[in-house]
Amino acid sequence: MDIQHRHIEVFRAVMTAGSVTGAAALLHTSQPTLSRDLARLEQLLGYALFERERGRLQATARARALFDEVERSFQGLARVIERAQALGRAEDTELSVLSLPALSHALLPGALAALLADHPAARVSITPAEPPLLDAWMGEQRFDLGLAEQATPLPGVRVEPVLEADEVAVLPADHALASRSRLALRDFRDQGFISLAEDDPYRREIDARFDAAGISRHLRVQTHSAVAVCELVRSGLGLAIVNPLTAAACAGQGLVVRPLAVSIPYRVSALIPLHRPAQPLVDALLSALRRAPLSASSRSA
Repeated sequence: MDIQHRHIEVFRAVMTAGSVTGAAALLHTSQPTLSRDLARLEQLLGYALFERERGRLQATARARALFDEVERSFQGLARVIERAQALGRAEDTELSVLSLPALSHALLPGALAALLADHPAARVSITPAEPPLLDAWMGEQRFDLGLAEQATPLPGVRVEPVLEADEVAVLPADHALASRSRLALRDFRDQGFISLAEDDPYRREIDARFDAAGISRHLRVQTHSAVAVCELVRSGLGLAIVNPLTAAACAGQGLVVRPLAVSIPYRVSALIPLHRPAQPLVDALLSALRRAPLSASSRSA
């Protein structure tokens, strides 16, 4: 017969209580049963763990050394149990989010503030990434939640809408057009214009709208970052059309935001992995994300 967990449990109880009687009370068993288990452990080990003096047990040096190891093992088991219990509590889990960089600074902060106010012990990890890496990692089920703009169907991933709003105009505060409450496409005629990069889907949509209207602009600078677009506009290099979240986050200090007379839809989608264990905080964060844009939209008007 091999040494069983029961034998170690009996040994630990005797060392902790200091007597067989006390150990039996700790384990809710009888003294004879516990004495047999202890004797069996010593038989299996091939050496005595206790010396019997006048009916009392005295731990040997070997027993004390073994007890140190047993205590380390039980402390590790306690940590395992604590972790297992914590995983059942939403506020004690870590939520991993993969997000477009623009959303990680313009949408997530407000939503996370609301989430952590309701779940103060929760932990969140945010990883920024651009397609196609974002799509590849979500397809590999690496994250609990992904946030993208124009999400395409991916194997093993469910796409849910989070936000739909309109692109907005950003312009220097001292620009002549800043006095208007709303800008039409014709207002951009022959104006210096800051664009997103040519491969950006919103850039292609914006260019198509101006081309269809027969309106020419001076395309002065282009960049992949909507934040960079706003900073270039703030510096007086031209006007631009960007998403309402980044515009609201960058507004002020010489940069103003105005709605457009035409609708150029801007969408944010959640990517939820289908083959990854469900994370209880995902739904809570999605609810916070769907509420967060309301305040941003009102500031951008």
